Amino acid sequence: MAEGLRERKKRQTKQRISDIATGLFLEHGFVTVTVAEVAEAADVSVNTVYNYFPAKEDLFLDRLDGVTMRLARMIRGRDAGESAAAAVLRGMRQDIGAVSPAYGLMEGFDAFMNVIEHAPTLKARLFYLQQEVQDAVVATLREEAGAPADDPLPLLVGGQLAWIENTVVGYITREMTPGRKATTVSREALVLLDEIEDLLSDRVLTYAVRGS
Repeated sequence: MAEGLRERKKRQTKQRISDIATGLFLEHGFVTVTVAEVAEAADVSVNTVYNYFPAKEDLFLDRLDGVTMRLARMIRGRDAGESAAAAVLRGMRQDIGAVSPAYGLMEGFDAFMNVIEHAPTLKARLFYLQQEVQDAVVATLREEAGAPADDPLPLLVGGQLAWIENTVVGYITREMTPGRKATTVSREALVLLDEIEDLLSDRVLTYAVRGS
């Protein structure tokens, strides 16, 4: 369905507020800048800002909206004969190999992380996001495998798959924060993924294989 004029204007307004807020946070720090200052710079009311962004943290982390379900989408989109773990590894390799900003492989990521480093509430939000990712993976595995509620395997395998992404993202973050080249860090992260795969048991690697 084509986007209507009203929806497009709302999307553009939300993006403009987010862009202005991000610029202010990068320049002055997250803790220092108030929502009222963001509203003034964007020429909107404070209520308008909160209509689009329920919390101040959402102004800076709005681009992470798709992260929660990223692994779950990879699992649901796995090919016939492909396991959940194989789909996650394949999807991550594609994104990281393409030097995707979705994994922090972009110019300016060091400045982005510097803002988070000095904002405890942003750190807390990222920690909570990691738990949301794992919860989404576990729920998806349980549904895709048709596992009963008391089966621990979706929890155990889901924890491993979430750990894979968390470990690789952590590595990329540490290496990109000093301002290293994204292409170099991408190659190193792919090597790390290979090493992680070697650590996984057959039970994890063969769980939830999609039938033909």
